[in-house]
Amino acid sequence: MENEEKAYNHEFPLPDLQKALYLIPVTLGDTPIMQVLPGYNHDVIVGIKHFIVENIRSARRFLKKVDKSIDIDQLTFYELNRHTDRKFIGEYLKPLENGQPVGIISEAGCPAIADPGADVVAIAQKKGLRVIPLVGPSSIIMSVMGSGFNGQSFAFNGYLPVETPQRVKALKKLETKIYNEDQTQSFIETPYRNAKMIDTILGALKPQTKLCIAAGITTPDEFIKTKSIEQWKKEKAKIPDLNKIPAIFVLYK
Repeated sequence: MENEEKAYNHEFPLPDLQKALYLIPVTLGDTPIMQVLPGYNHDVIVGIKHFIVENIRSARRFLKKVDKSIDIDQLTFYELNRHTDRKFIGEYLKPLENGQPVGIISEAGCPAIADPGADVVAIAQKKGLRVIPLVGPSSIIMSVMGSGFNGQSFAFNGYLPVETPQRVKALKKLETKIYNEDQTQSFIETPYRNAKMIDTILGALKPQTKLCIAAGITTPDEFIKTKSIEQWKKEKAKIPDLNKIPAIFVLYK
């Protein structure tokens, strides 16, 4: 860890931060920070004093992982999640309107991608404020990269219905799009329901339809495999326990 921090917190002149809303990617799981985030991100982060975050506790933990010298108590956090009243989120951009950079931090991966941060970005764009996305890992993009499927046309569909009949209907609708529009389809599930999702996929789709299971991306538990539904049925025992591991499911023909 000490060597990792030394390599990540390099000694270069800090950038002159723009009057902008910086979209700050977060590591996926316990991935070493230098493995997925460029040093430039560190240089931007240490210069920001106002953060819009999905969860304050995890955001504080991430910032300390970026640089232990950051004085967390000198920072201002604005929480944005499903409990936040959308009428007030425009207020979170007041520091930016007053000339100070503001950062958005998601729970994992890239802010504003399947993430409530998109609401703040939309307001910033409407107000004519500058938005700067930083480089970092996105499990949605990386799952398509690792699947071998069509990367020219693909869609992320978020969460599918929880109830089995509606879920099967949604899966069949995605499968129809795959064959009619030649479009890769992906979606996510809450980790503790991953096993049930896999069972439903295997029971609902055509034998020749292909499924990529991309779990624990960039972490030591990373598992990215593509097989046909028929092959997965035969080799289901080889699927690791994904009960606690975030996964993206990707479908194609």
